[in-house]
Amino acid sequence: MDLAYTEEEEEFRARLREWLAEVLPKLPPRPDPLDWPARRAYDMGWQRMLYDAGYAGLHWPVDAGGRGATPTQHLIFLEETETAGAPYVGAGFVGLLHAGPTIAAEGTAEQRARWLPPVLRGDEVWCQGFSEPDAGSDLASLRTRARRDGDDYVVSGSKIWTSHAEVADWCELLVRTTPVSDAAPKHRGITWLALPMDAPGVTVRPLRTLAGSTEFAEVFLDEVRVPVANRVGAENDGWRVTMVTLSFERGTAFVGEVVACRRVLGALARTARANGRWDDAVLRRRLGRLGAEFTALWRLTQWNVSEAQRTGGLPGIGGSVFKLRYSHARQELYDAAAEVLGAGALDADHEWVADRLSALSYTIAAGTSQIQQNIVAERILGLPKGR
Repeated sequence: MDLAYTEEEEEFRARLREWLAEVLPKLPPRPDPLDWPARRAYDMGWQRMLYDAGYAGLHWPVDAGGRGATPTQHLIFLEETETAGAPYVGAGFVGLLHAGPTIAAEGTAEQRARWLPPVLRGDEVWCQGFSEPDAGSDLASLRTRARRDGDDYVVSGSKIWTSHAEVADWCELLVRTTPVSDAAPKHRGITWLALPMDAPGVTVRPLRTLAGSTEFAEVFLDEVRVPVANRVGAENDGWRVTMVTLSFERGTAFVGEVVACRRVLGALARTARANGRWDDAVLRRRLGRLGAEFTALWRLTQWNVSEAQRTGGLPGIGGSVFKLRYSHARQELYDAAAEVLGAGALDADHEWVADRLSALSYTIAAGTSQIQQNIVAERILGLPKGR
């Protein structure tokens, strides 16, 4: 992509900055980070403001309810909203960045009309029901089963690390519709369903993370009936649909966080100057290298988004390169934050300390670093699969 902004793009940036300057001071105080019902209301209120202003689903296709913005406009939007301190997608994460784009790419016209407008308006929240206690990195080993009964699937099993389940209306759910056999390898018998979270037989049990938050949960499914009409893609074609979902998760879902990390890096440098840590030449070199790292990641993001536009909107395998390096760079950033804070790094209430604990999960969440290394080795470098 051309890294020089056009006059039209700079006009878009100026209009966005003007709008942000007008609306951000009017936002209510942010709720307690541990109060997820309040956080849902806050996040969805912001999403509705974006919708009313024409910024919701900025990069989504027009026929999916979006504005069909260019990749560069999308990146300008992310850069400006993060720089201005605007709310992130929060509880809308799965719907806006995973399930919504998947339905836009793979859903029927009826499914797109039913599910996409409420996501864009901030009316409905989605969670992700992929991982299971014995099927995390090896996702194809999932055992939650679904048997066809007339116009419904009857689903039983359990999911874990289900993002935002306790405040969600819908779940993007992976189920096994064909048992594993020699004739049906484990990747071939999976189906992608949209599960209503208020259906009888659904039980949600929140999980508390190391940072004290409860954005993940266990979900137990006991003979839950899900209409066949809620299936996205064909029966037993869910693995392919899942690869579409994961391409969004790894390709574009962390874009805004790169901007946030660059902002944190600047704050680290200012803090180091104020508390005397800046005199440490080793620390200065470390922060400088991290600055170069996140600049490179931003350029890689621009390239990945451009490739997605060129290939019809789906992020490519370059997303795995980004996810692999970003996960480790984020951890290194908050290790540097601990060095800058010194004894203050023991203060659990400090924002950077909480973020450091959260960063520990990034080499696992959205596909472990080992999985990303395998994808890079096999699909980019052309190396043989490991035995």
